[in-house]
Amino acid sequence: MVASSRDYHALLVQGRPMMDVRAPIEYAKGAFPGTCNLPLMDDDDRQQVGLRYKQQGEQAAIALGHQLVSGERRDARIQAWADFAREHPDGYLYCFRGGLRSRIAQQWLQQDAGISMPRVEGGYKAMRGYLVQALDDALRGCSFLRLGGLTGSGKTELLTALAHGIDLEGHANHRGSSFGKRATPQPAQIDFEHAFTIDLLKKQATGLRQFVLEDESRLIGSCALPVPLFQAMPQFPFVWLEDTLLSRQQRVVQDYVVSLSAEFIERLGDEAGFDAYAARLNQGLRNILKRLGGMRHDKIKAMLDAALVEQRRTGAVDLHHAWVGALLQDYYDPIYLAQRASFEDRIEFSGNATEVTAYLMQRLATEGATASASQPVA
Repeated sequence: MVASSRDYHALLVQGRPMMDVRAPIEYAKGAFPGTCNLPLMDDDDRQQVGLRYKQQGEQAAIALGHQLVSGERRDARIQAWADFAREHPDGYLYCFRGGLRSRIAQQWLQQDAGISMPRVEGGYKAMRGYLVQALDDALRGCSFLRLGGLTGSGKTELLTALAHGIDLEGHANHRGSSFGKRATPQPAQIDFEHAFTIDLLKKQATGLRQFVLEDESRLIGSCALPVPLFQAMPQFPFVWLEDTLLSRQQRVVQDYVVSLSAEFIERLGDEAGFDAYAARLNQGLRNILKRLGGMRHDKIKAMLDAALVEQRRTGAVDLHHAWVGALLQDYYDPIYLAQRASFEDRIEFSGNATEVTAYLMQRLATEGATASASQPVA
């Protein structure tokens, strides 16, 4: 009998290779990091089988499924599954509920390719349910801090350097502002939630029970924070990261000009890539037109246009510092400083990157020692 597993924690935390045999439309709505979609049925097959099930019942639906996926199509499916299984001998397969589709895939692999591949019991639905519960458990059983700071202060750099930092913007593939879109698309909402929670579980598996997150609004581009996290965040203590205007300006130019243009050019080529990058910056500015006001928008737009012309002509990015500096001083800084005033009483520490890092590490060590001391002696 081919093996199966309900150890969702091990499967997800260990990053076991997993073959998803759901239809592509199901996979696109939500999956797990590192999984591979090798469907038993394509979207049209699934629709036909589902309709037959409603009209005539399970056996008629099964018979239609075998009819649709037969001959060369069946052989091609088995070959793709066998290739995956040989490349990933520690892999698993799953369907939506761990039922008929995954059992058929197991049987065909065993019968036609002589390969025994274990199945995830409960499938996608059970693993997603496990992650939803795991996030709730972490919010109750762990402690969290919010890291805030003015735009360009280096919050992401600091977070990614911390063992207990969780980069929400990285998981969302978005830098979090109106200019935050990357050259590559954002993940589906469910994929974002899964990636974040699995990151949290992996860190918990190392013994961590305290985590640092960047202070975020509900939306990071098109990705929304999981509701339990968003509801809990206002209660998290705050740490504020400070940096000079010049340093922040240089960091923003590096991230939103140098790195972003390189992303687009690598993906689309020199001309098309630069055009798409320039369009992205202009769209970011249009996104805040109403809040900027017409005069300020037109002034910054003129500086941005001049900087893009010079960058396209010579590759130099020096002129970008002008519009970035104006945007920081006249728009972003006033917004963030007003927000800071509203939660001043929750800020437990503020300082530069070196000071904040030292504080967070000391806090982590102190909390870890307290937790160890509170454990009962065996």
